[in-house]
Amino acid sequence: MKLGYESEDVEFKKSTGELKEGIQSLAAMLNKSGQGTLYFGVRNDGTVIGQQISDTTLRGISQAIAVGIRPQVIPTISVQLMDDKNVVVIAVSGGERPYSAYGKYYIRVADEDREMHPHQLRNLMLSASDSIVNIEADQQELTFNQLKTLYAGERLTVREETFLQNLNLLTREGRYNLLASLLADDNSFSVKVAVFAGKDKTRLIKRNEYGYKCLLLAAKQVLDYAEALNESSVDLSGGQRRESRLFDQDCFREAWYNACLHNRWSRKTSPAVYVYEDRVEIVSVGGLPEGLTLEEFYMGKSKPVNLELQRIMAQLNFVEQTGHGVPLIVSRYGRQVFDVSENFLTVTLPFRRERTENVTYHISTPDSRNSMILDMMREDNRASIGEISDELGISKTAVNNRVKRLKEEGYLAREGGARDGSWVVLK
Repeated sequence: MKLGYESEDVEFKKSTGELKEGIQSLAAMLNKSGQGTLYFGVRNDGTVIGQQISDTTLRGISQAIAVGIRPQVIPTISVQLMDDKNVVVIAVSGGERPYSAYGKYYIRVADEDREMHPHQLRNLMLSASDSIVNIEADQQELTFNQLKTLYAGERLTVREETFLQNLNLLTREGRYNLLASLLADDNSFSVKVAVFAGKDKTRLIKRNEYGYKCLLLAAKQVLDYAEALNESSVDLSGGQRRESRLFDQDCFREAWYNACLHNRWSRKTSPAVYVYEDRVEIVSVGGLPEGLTLEEFYMGKSKPVNLELQRIMAQLNFVEQTGHGVPLIVSRYGRQVFDVSENFLTVTLPFRRERTENVTYHISTPDSRNSMILDMMREDNRASIGEISDELGISKTAVNNRVKRLKEEGYLAREGGARDGSWVVLK
């Protein structure tokens, strides 16, 4: 049986006779990506040969890691049966880089552990100082009801006595950190979607504010708004209903959640979405993570800037840890939609503009469509969603989303039931 190949976060050792070298690999992997897995009982080529296990084997590994790696990490150590042979598996993760092994600092390069040069160590230490788990929150009176509701929605149990520690919401001194502030019910982080007329920022039509709450809830609300904005043009020719959206919603989702995840929150600037006549832009702060090349970025290799936030977003199914987001966008739009600089990463998704004899793909502002819906309801207060959809040439889902927003913003009300009721235009 073969387990595959060694990589930047996987190391194989034939036995615990190579324990010291294995601990060096763990420190190197922690410094490279914040996580790593070490196997004892596996050759370098991935062939399982087995590891002898005694009463003290696991305890000895745990003690050696506790002594060898600084700052200390808490490993997960298990024995797994592979091809009828015992294999010891050690998994570590941590966000307190740099990590040393026996007083020396190593970095993982492909499947090698290399001792770090002074400038590499300096850059890593500067990067660590930006960690959202090491920076103390400005506000220390925080609650997390919105976050706990998200966990409950995924049927995940939250234990109050270990909640803060398990989610790494405290600094070493026991104070709320920047991660806690981002996920709190009330914070100072603004998350905006701005809509402009034309192809530049000359004329602002609308600015929606989704921030000052749990980041994950705000991020989901932005995604819902983009879904409503991403209206379908409808072609009814040929006896079949065909819809085409303005932009690829899956690509937007990946770009937006990645912007929230990899944003340099230590700079106190949030990611943002800008909507123009011909495109939508997703902008995050910070550029590429330290040590990640542009080619590796396009290939989908991930080096999380905010590892602890990534774990939480993965637990709540906001992101997957497969690295497929960037390759997905590249496959559908090309590399040119990415603009990477030292301080910003911008993803630009152009709107589809093809025209045929029977259907035109176009963008009109949310306000103009809303006005048309209100005008139709003034003329016929019993107009159905289907009738409005056919008249405007957009999907029923898009109409329903707009009607919901108009109600929330106090422009519209409904009297009576779905069948016998009527619309009341309030503004």
